[in-house]
Amino acid sequence: MAVIDLRPIPFTRDPARRFPQLLGGLVLYGTSMALMIRSTLGLNPWDVFHEGLTRITPLSFGVITAITGIFVLLLWIPLKQRPGIGTVANVLVIAGAVDLALWLVPVAEGLVWRIVMLVAGVVLNALATAAYVGARLGPGPRDGLMTGLHARTGWSVRLVRTGIELAVLAAGWLLGGTVGVGTVLYALAIGPLTQAFLPLVAVRTNDR
Repeated sequence: MAVIDLRPIPFTRDPARRFPQLLGGLVLYGTSMALMIRSTLGLNPWDVFHEGLTRITPLSFGVITAITGIFVLLLWIPLKQRPGIGTVANVLVIAGAVDLALWLVPVAEGLVWRIVMLVAGVVLNALATAAYVGARLGPGPRDGLMTGLHARTGWSVRLVRTGIELAVLAAGWLLGGTVGVGTVLYALAIGPLTQAFLPLVAVRTNDR
């Protein structure tokens, strides 16, 4: 499978398409997080970690995601990743979107609706990731790790993403975050789904 170039390109190249794609992806990402949380069937690995941190702080879920994102940026240094507009937007927009969605979306009633919310959350999360990373305006802090390792090693996005998710899951569990069937589903499915969506939305340098 051909390697998809996800390196940032100048904002001036087709901003009318790329900036709305970035913002839409980030809002969708925050919404997908809320759907998984409200399903109560298990959080995605990063959110297991975030929830673990909320247990030892008085901060909201969204604020925790933003603070975590800032610290993850430090891990970009050895990968020589450079932040972009998308990086800053990721920290700010997702934090606001998840807190707003949690306020709007009620906890699901009944197992069927909980499963629907869970599956929708996982699929939309993968689409959202592909959309904002594929806009090539700079990945978010967490996905900068994914794209950086992808570029440095040549490993597939699927393999890199799954490895990161499993490592974060272990740390979150140790902090007391909630692990469930949704956690397992997300950890196994997010890599392949993101890999599948990327060719549909990634901006290519030979586009006209």
